[in-house]
Amino acid sequence: MTIEDFIRSLRTYTSPAVCNPWRDYDLQCDLGPQAPEIRCRQLQEYLAPRISRARYLFVAEAAGYQGCRFTGIAITCERMILDAHKQVTSAMVLGHAGQRTSRPDSPYMTSRPQRDHGMNEPTDTYVWGAILDNGLDPRDVLLWNIFPFHPHKASPFSNRTPTDDELAAGLAYTRQLLALCPQPLRIGAIGRKAAETLQSAGIDAVATRHPANGGAGLFRKQFADLIKPM
Repeated sequence: MTIEDFIRSLRTYTSPAVCNPWRDYDLQCDLGPQAPEIRCRQLQEYLAPRISRARYLFVAEAAGYQGCRFTGIAITCERMILDAHKQVTSAMVLGHAGQRTSRPDSPYMTSRPQRDHGMNEPTDTYVWGAILDNGLDPRDVLLWNIFPFHPHKASPFSNRTPTDDELAAGLAYTRQLLALCPQPLRIGAIGRKAAETLQSAGIDAVATRHPANGGAGLFRKQFADLIKPM
């Protein structure tokens, strides 16, 4: 399997109350019908320099509307690829400036900074901050979601916890991603759902606290411990 094959596989998934960033176009949310293709390209450009050299894989729960939903890159928000983030630059993510796919005049977008600068996701900032604060080369770290798609409630600008069936479906894509990497990876699971899904599948993963809801300090410590030389 190649990276292109992997992305084609991702594009086949469809389910109610789930947005597939690499397949689905929403007139009210996306900048244009080309949005899924842009996100496919950005995922390809993110994976290409990492697949053969990454030493770590961090897996969170699911794509969120403020992050991967509009970038196509797990745990990465638009401001990071648009050079509008306080710490992360597009060069660190893609090697060049990325493209926005969220629609600035979307009826769901009520924040002026979101309209002007793109979507921003706090969890993405915590995870990327841990990468950079620990002196890692971003190309040595792969970021992924155990359910790589965006599960939402009635509003497309919402998140929900993936169901057990969705987590099982998502696991297959995580296995495909691992199969793409020729080298062994140290795997960190961000949050309980990711940890339980990976561990129950027999995939060796170190559980870390999700940084949201007061967990940032413990997450940073566990992240630093995970990347220490064995």
